[in-house]
Amino acid sequence: MIKAGRSEAASRAASSHTGALTGSDEVFDAALRRCGVLRVDTIGDLFYMAETLARQPRPRSPRLTILTNAGGPGVLATDSLIANKCELAPLSQSALDELSSFLSPHWSHANPIDVLGDADVNAYIKACDIAIHDPDSDALLAVLAPQGMTDPAGVAEALKPYARGTGKPVLASWMGGKLVAKGVAILNEAGIPTFSYPDTAARVFSYMWRYTYNLRGIYETPSLAEEAGADTSPATAAGALVDRVRGTGRTVLTELESKQLLSLYGIPTVDTRVARSPAEAGLIARAIGFPVAMKLHSETVTHKTDVGGVKLNLLDETAVRRAFSEIEASVREKAGPEAFLGVTVQPMIHTGGYELILGSSIDPQFGPVILFGSGGQLVEVYRDRALALPPLNTTLAQRLIEQTHVYRALQGVRGRDPVDLDLLKIILVRFSKLVIEQPWIKEIDINPLLASPEKILALDARVILHAPDTSPDKLPRTAIRPYPSHYIWRWTAKNGTPTVIRPIRPEDEPLMVKFHETVSDRSVYLRYFHMESLSSRVDHERLFQKCFIDYDREMALVADYLNPETGDHEILGVARLTKTIGERDAEVAVLVSDAKQGQGIGTELLGRLIEVARGEKLERVIANILPENLAMRSLADRFAFVAAPSKEDSDMLVGVLTL
Repeated sequence: MIKAGRSEAASRAASSHTGALTGSDEVFDAALRRCGVLRVDTIGDLFYMAETLARQPRPRSPRLTILTNAGGPGVLATDSLIANKCELAPLSQSALDELSSFLSPHWSHANPIDVLGDADVNAYIKACDIAIHDPDSDALLAVLAPQGMTDPAGVAEALKPYARGTGKPVLASWMGGKLVAKGVAILNEAGIPTFSYPDTAARVFSYMWRYTYNLRGIYETPSLAEEAGADTSPATAAGALVDRVRGTGRTVLTELESKQLLSLYGIPTVDTRVARSPAEAGLIARAIGFPVAMKLHSETVTHKTDVGGVKLNLLDETAVRRAFSEIEASVREKAGPEAFLGVTVQPMIHTGGYELILGSSIDPQFGPVILFGSGGQLVEVYRDRALALPPLNTTLAQRLIEQTHVYRALQGVRGRDPVDLDLLKIILVRFSKLVIEQPWIKEIDINPLLASPEKILALDARVILHAPDTSPDKLPRTAIRPYPSHYIWRWTAKNGTPTVIRPIRPEDEPLMVKFHETVSDRSVYLRYFHMESLSSRVDHERLFQKCFIDYDREMALVADYLNPETGDHEILGVARLTKTIGERDAEVAVLVSDAKQGQGIGTELLGRLIEVARGEKLERVIANILPENLAMRSLADRFAFVAAPSKEDSDMLVGVLTL
């Protein structure tokens, strides 16, 4: 995709032509990443990528091997590659030895592989073969400049077999216009994309890698941050806190209220207590232990430093009392007496950690957006940040962190221990859950979120609500439907097995692999209407897309059993509801582990799925059933499906339930 309007001036021009409300271009980028769409910057790149991605596989890593018969073009390609955040593949020792065995002693002995201008067709292609099969290389860019001993068409002809079959992308830059036109035609016909300039080819490779990276962010199996359960959500208690604030007519939560909200979602906060007088502040500080930090306690002021509302590293009670008076005087002068309600006292945290920011605001096009990056007082100066659309899982949280410059520091630099990135990812997932479940929040910032090898703590927080007169149906919605936790039920099978019926989630992929191992060929045939091997059913590319679903378009319920002997979760059955695009219909299918059939699992799953269909305002549920599938026919009869032979397939019955 290419989208105009990156700059503010261009965005204004677009709005004046279309009248459409435009949001942040950064947010639009985040939305495309979340959808797995590759965004390019120029019209030329749009056509380059359409051709390249249609002809060549995506690279598995950002490592490219450049092979050239001219040093300068190889260096230009390298500059472009590095500038676009990709890497030169290291040459293995065996590759170096093989290349040295037949190339001129003066070849580059490194990547880019400069075979020099006197290399003939055989030498060039032999070097290509070594390069593309080197295990550390995941792509090849072949660069050729017309020189005295060069045969552009001959090299192109010899390069044709590498267009396919290696699983690695091959790009070419044949430089020289009319002198290399025949070779370019040969390469294009073979399916190897060609470019007039090597730096362009390197940029195209970087786009290919970015596309792979974005898709991995979607389809890598995340780890489970939280257990899904009907009684585990903090939404009710957090909603009550927000409603209490709204009941006073306020739109700003105090720092204490903001931290209470974070704590409900399991986000660690620093111990924070309110003092209404200098004496009370001194007593609290003595109880907490020195040194302490003091901050303005206010229901109206959100940026405390702007009004002199922050005092740090207070070492004794005298300093605390003096700081209270100074904060009060400053706030009364700069914000008015009504802005001062006392101070908060909290321990002064000295851990040598990194100040981060974690926040959310509303984009006019995409609704709530998550922000992560470097925090502290200079957050707007450094502007080291990345954006993502909620909901997040641990993989998407990892991708968000990786997009910032501070990520390198968090991994440990200059002898420092790394920050607990697994915990940081979980905190991002919990924060995303908070943003989704509390739609009255207009803005929320944790700044700083202090991250050190020892702990991660929210030192300060700011929460702003939507105006009191906002209609609930006008509150911004997330662009991506979150996990539908209202479709979770507890149920007991006929044999007494306690089970949770819940929507499927991306983290279920390993459980689904084990589930498919418990399903017989006969059950597979009755479910899919053809035989499908186990290896095909559990293939990551297929299975993860079955787990990472768009809950607006499809719903899959699983019967989840916690085995008390192993402590592991097991999926006993799956029921899937797939909506028909443009209609109010959906197709339903059920599959139960062979060993668990006859326990009422299929009946319960289908009944709950019909309940979901009603909740989604569907009009009809359709089941395609093989005549010999007596269990499914009985199930359809129980729920009053009306069955008739299919008009498209005489060997199929179609059961229809009108809701």
